[in-house]
Amino acid sequence: MFAEQRRLKIMELIQEEGSARVKDLARIFAVTEPTIRQDLDKLAAEGLVVKEHGGAFLKSLPTQVRNFALQHLENMDRKIAIATAAAALVSDGESLILDSGSTVTELAKRLVGRRGLTVVTNALNIALLLGAERGIDVLVTGGEFKPPTLSLTGEKAALFFQNIHTSKLFLATGGVSPSGELTYPGLSDIPVKRAMIEAASEVYLLADSTKFGKTSLATLGGLELIDCLISDGGLTPEERMLCEGKGVRVIVA
Repeated sequence: MFAEQRRLKIMELIQEEGSARVKDLARIFAVTEPTIRQDLDKLAAEGLVVKEHGGAFLKSLPTQVRNFALQHLENMDRKIAIATAAAALVSDGESLILDSGSTVTELAKRLVGRRGLTVVTNALNIALLLGAERGIDVLVTGGEFKPPTLSLTGEKAALFFQNIHTSKLFLATGGVSPSGELTYPGLSDIPVKRAMIEAASEVYLLADSTKFGKTSLATLGGLELIDCLISDGGLTPEERMLCEGKGVRVIVA
């Protein structure tokens, strides 16, 4: 991997996790710690991260957490359309798992006012949004706080789903690779998402068309893990065929 590509992946990881340590980055990218320090120096010089002893954190992180704001708010028109289509699939009385992320948050907004729902989530912003609704019971996982997605992650979050069973999971992804792999910028969410999938009867992937052709650091598995993709009109015929060829139903919002 060239230095510029590595720095891009490092930045994606820090944007996802909020921070990263030099020793962990050196292990992940199979380079020396001095090489990683040079990468972080470059990113700090560009004003993207703040270096600290042993690592770096996202420069915008303190303001974002204080404002309880999400990253990745681009393509919101597509995300809102996808969320609206997803909300139409939810009936009163159902049990749901809601993943973290901006598109799933838009779905949660469209569940306000529903009755008899049980929602399990690792997203603190979604828990606060739906927790005040008298018709919705909200269960929140434990785990490590991940500031950029306002979510809880890691093995403790994954263990929460061991005795949970829901009718539907609405799942987010960082990207869908050209070969149909679900990819993510960080590693900590992978066990959580696997546990979510195991706990749900039906898995709905909410992914706008810009996510296709994008390969990130970590891989959850192939499209065959999901039952249905909800995307937008930017999805190409080839991308739709990729999904349907793996047995995935496609809904275009």
